[in-house]
Amino acid sequence: VQLQAYGGGSVQAGGSLRLACVASGGTFSRFHMAWFCQAPGKEHEFVAVIRWIGDSTYYADSVKGRFTISRDNAKNTVYLQMNSLTSEDTAVYYCAARLYGSASRRPTEYEDWGQGTLVTVSS
Repeated sequence: VQLQAYGGGSVQAGGSLRLACVASGGTFSRFHMAWFCQAPGKEHEFVAVIRWIGDSTYYADSVKGRFTISRDNAKNTVYLQMNSLTSEDTAVYYCAARLYGSASRRPTEYEDWGQGTLVTVSS
């Protein structure tokens, strides 16, 4: 499946952004969908994941209570609502899709990746 992420930008600390990732070329509703982020000089870091059926979500401790992942299978889209942003959230955010197995937190277990969208939070 091909993934295209949107919605990054620059925001002041305390602000909000909503990222979207649109899928094409596959049966979106069958994929677990996750968001990862990568800050300069760091590895991909897990942010959130939603199961293919949308019944369960999991978050990194650093974003719990601030970020919300959701999906609209009719629109082949997964979202990441980001609230109360801090400078620590500055990174390139990637959406990723996994067809088989569990809704993993490991980036190596995802088969397909979007191109990334940059989020910059200024304090």
